Formats: sequence, C-alpha cells, structure tokens
Amino acid sequence: MIQGPISGGQHGWAFNRPLIDLAAKDFVEAEYFLAGEAMTYAPASGAELGRDGKWRVQPKGKVPFKTRLLVYRPADPARFNGTVVVCWNNVTAGYELFFGESPEVLDGGYAYVCASVQRVGVHGFPDAPQGLVAWDGERYGDLSIPTDDASYNIFSQVGRAVGPERDRTVDPLGGLAVKRVIGLGASQSAGRLATYINAVHPLPADRGGHAFDGYMLQIYFGSGTPIEASDRPVNPATANARPLPRAQNLIRDDLDVPVMIVNTELEAIACLPVRQPDTDRFRTWEAAALTHVSYQSQVMRNAKYRRDFGAAPPPPSEQVNRIYLQPLYDAALHHLNRWVGGGAPPPTQPRIDFTDDGKVVRDRHGIATGGLRLPQAAAPVAMNSSTPVTDDFAGRLRGSNRPFDVAELDALYGDEDGYIARFAEAAAAAVAAGVMMPRDVEPAVAEAAREYRRARETSAREPAAAAT
Repeated sequence: MIQGPISGGQHGWAFNRPLIDLAAKDFVEAEYFLAGEAMTYAPASGAELGRDGKWRVQPKGKVPFKTRLLVYRPADPARFNGTVVVCWNNVTAGYELFFGESPEVLDGGYAYVCASVQRVGVHGFPDAPQGLVAWDGERYGDLSIPTDDASYNIFSQVGRAVGPERDRTVDPLGGLAVKRVIGLGASQSAGRLATYINAVHPLPADRGGHAFDGYMLQIYFGSGTPIEASDRPVNPATANARPLPRAQNLIRDDLDVPVMIVNTELEAIACLPVRQPDTDRFRTWEAAALTHVSYQSQVMRNAKYRRDFGAAPPPPSEQVNRIYLQPLYDAALHHLNRWVGGGAPPPTQPRIDFTDDGKVVRDRHGIATGGLRLPQAAAPVAMNSSTPVTDDFAGRLRGSNRPFDVAELDALYGDEDGYIARFAEAAAAAVAAGVMMPRDVEPAVAEAAREYRRARETSAREPAAAAT
C-alpha cells in the first residue's frame, strides 16, 4: 500500500533531500510511504551460495514493514525519458546516504526513487540512532523494518510500485509512462544489490523476481551479502580494525538483463580475484586515480549533514583524493539506460594494470596505469590514488592527493594556459571514449584551473611536502 505524498514533521522536509531547489529544475520532489509484508529468503534445498553467483533461494517467511520512498520526477511528462532509477539507499554511516540530483538525471529526464530498504536507515544503530525514526519521530515514527533479511523483497516491491504495471491508486510517478526500471546500489548497497541480482532477480515475479530491467553497481567490492541473518552492516564507529571487503563471488553470467559495475581503483583492487569479462549482458568499468570517496562528495555530504543534523562535521582533509566520481557515474548511467532500452551497450574500457602479485602498476607520479582515464588522471597536476593518508576506516576509503611541485608543473605544461589546453584535450578524449558527458567538460575545465593554482600555491607554501 502506498501512502502520500508525505509532508510536515519536526523538520518540514524529507531526510537527505537535495541541497538544490528541484522545482527550479522543473522537477517534482515528493515522499511516499510503502507498507505491507515482505518475504524473507533462504537457500533452496541443497543449494550453495558459491563463487559462481548462480544462487538458488526460496521464500522462507514474511514480515510486516513500512518504509519510505523519496521521489524526484520531471514536472512535465514530455521531459520524462521513460526510465525510473531506484536507488538502494546506503546506510553505512548509520543514516541514509544517496544522491539522485545529478546532471544526467535532471537534464536527461529520469525519475529517481531513493528507497529506504534496510533497518539501519529507518532505526539507526542501537548505540547512536540517527535513522529516520530518531531524526523525525513526528514524520517517520511509525516506519518499521524488522530485519535486513526483508530488504531484498522490499526492494522488489519498490521496483514494482514505480514500474510500468504499478497500481496507480496513489501514484508516486504522477502518471508518468514508465518503460523501464533500473536498480542501483553503491558501496555497501552494491553488495546487497549483488545478492539481489544473483539470488532474487531470477525468481518468478510472485516471489519477488524480475522487478528490474537492468542494474548498476557502483564502487562495488566484489562480494554479496548474506541472504539470511543479514543484519550486519558496517558500523564506521567500530570498523577501524577491520580490513576493507575482499571479493568473494561473481555476478552470475546467465542473466536476462544488463548489469554494469562502475569502480574506482580501490574496488578494482578488491575485485581482482573475481574480474569478469565483458559480455552482451555485463560491463565493468575501472577508473584509474579515483577512489571510493572524493573530496567533492565529502563536502556535499557535510553540507547535508549540517542542514539535517544541525552540526558541522569536520571538513575533509586537503590530502584526500580530489577527483569527483559523479561525472563518471553520469556517463555510465547514460550508456546503461540506452542499453536497457535495447540500444548499444556501454563501450568496453581498459582495466587497471596489476602486477602478478596483485599490486596496482603506477607511473612515475604514483598514478595507476591502465583503466579508463578521466582528464584529471590523463593530464594530472597531482598524484590522486586510492593509497590512504591514514589507516582508519574513513581514511582507507578516501585515498590521497599530493600536488606536483612547481618544477614538475612547469616541465609538464609550461604555464597555466598550456595546462588548460592539455586538460581540454584529455577531456575531449574522455568524451570520445564515452566516460565523460559533454556537459561536464566546462565545469571540469574550470575546476582544473583551480587545481592547477592550488598545486602551485601548495608547492610554494610546503615545497618539501609537495615534492615528496
């Protein structure tokens, strides 16, 4: 049952809503509640959830649930491109993280649904609850997800609630003519989506299967999550002693819909043991010099945190990786949408180079070789990599940035004009390769000029550090 649109509450807005005014982009933002019973699953009799990803499961039971969907959709039906993206909201922080207000979504005319499908997103961690119920009891107080074992079927129900054959009694899509639905998950959510793809998607529709027409796994470490007893999300407060996840399973190779993995060098390291070739239903992109969390994304997260929680988190270190992931995600979504709609698949991209013992091959600047190359990697003013500055949990995700010194910048580019010309060439090459959208070139060039000046200023201020 769908209820909404939802309004009011202690804060008067939906948690983690965009920082921008979607109405100014001719988009409608609306929140809805979804309630019902969700199936849980168990391995089928005699089945092993093994490395090949060809997992067989069966319904185990049902639990009641009530959760929320935050929907962004074009106000003008003529601008809708027919595709709904359903995001599995990430709960690693102890509250929900998602980002659906990207240029590809807004300019491309997608509908974007931010789905709360895990217990922590609704209830938070027990020792420091920051979930929806704690954040705004007036608005969200009767939401409930009793176990993450239900998350897989809740995700199916969300997909069907916004799909072509949805019940329109209360329509989160406002009557839009939906043609296809893409499931998306990032980081921890990508791991859960991998289990969903391998175990749930192949099931008959009445058991939760075939609710989506394609999938994107972003910054995916190569391992699914348990189908039973799965209430074990990473808690950053207790994760410092834990290693980052290591790949354990493939994505099954007998799917009837496209799947795309979009990774940085950090997840490529983890996924090396389960690398899969591209096929007519599968693509992997690996981006050199990028890592799991960038400076730009952390700045945005901090701004949302300040608005929603009323406190300013520490600013991100200037030493963390400074290549923004979103333009890459947008290019990937553009290609995946075409592919899911029956068009050409995303272009195959080179993979990151590794030594025989599994180490990333790096050039003289410390930048990974191979892989797809955004202009910041092809025309660098700094070493950006997944190599962490600090060995805590957050540090291992944020990588590092070390600006070149003045002598190196001068040797490579001569002056700022020379650098911008080289960067523009690299951006044009990235657009031609399909890993960057033309709309993202101009803002990338403007940022490149700022990064060039930052490198020179850092070198002048800290010459020894810059040259190390």
